[in-house]
Amino acid sequence: MDVQRYGSSVMVSASGRLTEDSSGALQQALDDVTAGARDLMLDLHGVVFMDSGGLLNLLDLHRRAECLGLRVVAVGWQSQPQQLMAEVAGIRGAGSATGERYAVAGFRRLLQERAQRARDVADFGPERVGHF
Repeated sequence: MDVQRYGSSVMVSASGRLTEDSSGALQQALDDVTAGARDLMLDLHGVVFMDSGGLLNLLDLHRRAECLGLRVVAVGWQSQPQQLMAEVAGIRGAGSATGERYAVAGFRRLLQERAQRARDVADFGPERVGHF
């Protein structure tokens, strides 16, 4: 994660893999945002892979930034992260433009619910989910 400031805007550039293990780096990036900031731009050009845990971390960062009063914009969605979001949301077909839909709060809630369910299935196996 790389954090750069431009007046009242902060740009967080991510690269590599965005997974469940990325929560610490994302939290540190948000901690680096100063009180005078109004806008947070997430530059995802360098993110070549994202799993459901990484998606949940990204959604959590977005939620926490909005709670701080920041306007959040995510740009540079690569094909694998977009495809993961489309699969999680249940959108079929290539070119689903999920990166543009990410800005819509309802779409983010849908993604969060379904990504959590997908992570739970991965953690416990399909035979144990829903049988507690």
